[in-house]
Parts: sequence; C-alpha cells; structure tokens
Amino acid sequence: MFVTGLVLAAGASMRLGEAKQLLPYRGRTLLDATLELARSCGFDQLLVTLGGAAGRIRDRVDLAGFQVVENAEFSTGCGSSISTAVQAVDPRADALVLLLGDQPGVRAADVRRVASTATPLAVCRYSDGLGHPFRFGRGIFPELRGLHGDKAVWKLLHSGRYPVTEVPADGPVPIDVDTRADYERLLAGETR
Repeated sequence: MFVTGLVLAAGASMRLGEAKQLLPYRGRTLLDATLELARSCGFDQLLVTLGGAAGRIRDRVDLAGFQVVENAEFSTGCGSSISTAVQAVDPRADALVLLLGDQPGVRAADVRRVASTATPLAVCRYSDGLGHPFRFGRGIFPELRGLHGDKAVWKLLHSGRYPVTEVPADGPVPIDVDTRADYERLLAGETR
C-alpha cells in the first residue's frame, strides 16, 4: 500500500499571536518535532502545507524529505490546506494520513496503526475522545478536494457517508497547541 503523510502547518496562529510552528520545543521548533515524527512513520510520500509565516518557516525548519505545498488561502481554515495538498498527492497513493504540525505528542506507533487500516476513514480513539491522526482512503480524495473552513475533516468524519475505523490509542488526545496555555501545558509535560 502506498501512503502519503500530510502535515498541516499553514495556520497563522491567530490565537497564539506568534508563529506556533517556530516555538521552541525540545531543542528545535514545534514543527521540526512533528516533521521528525512524520519521517519516522515510513510514509511513501511526505507533504507539508505552509501559509502563514512560510518564509520564516523555510528559513528555520528542516523541511528535508517533504514536498512543500503553499496554501495562499490559509486564513480560511485547515480545510483549504487539505484541499490544496490533495492536488500534490502522488497518483499511486492508496491513502492519505493527516497530522497536525502543532501536535508533537502523537506517537509513531499510533500513526502506523491508523495508516494500516483498510476502511475509507480511520481516526485514533484516545481515552478521552477521538483525535488525530486521520486516515483517508483514495475513494475520499475527491471529497477532500472540496473541503473548506475549520473542522472540515471532523464534519466529514461525523457525516455518516463513510465507514470509520476507530483505532485504540493509549492515553488522552495529545495536546494541540493553539494558545499560550496549550504551549505551556505541552512544555510542562501534561498530556491534555
């Protein structure tokens, strides 16, 4: 099976007030940590979306091994990043696995388990709810091209149009850094 890994990192970090992709995290940037995670998952193709702060990210983050997809519409929500990135997915891809650039606590083993499912849509089931990564089979790619707004993948997940596999993952949903408080909790080692 040919699997593309997509890291969403195009956001403008409006709630945080600075480029969260570039926040220091364990001796590197927050985005570097997530890109390293993606590299360790054995994907056949690696994509990363950039938008807000793209120039500074290119200057400071190691993007080696990733095809960068620029999203000019990044301010309209993550749906635009996904719809833009799907255009760059290798035609051989059987599935696309979606990771968030501001969620470095996701475990590679969970990503690989989600990636290996056979249903059209898969997501992690943590102890406190559903969370990234998401897996989309090739049959959903046309619908991904039409996504817009924030929470678009969640609406697709809950639409009932596709069978969904919930892949068990230990612990709570990893912290997704949207605010200064989220970042401080991440640095303090909290899991949620």
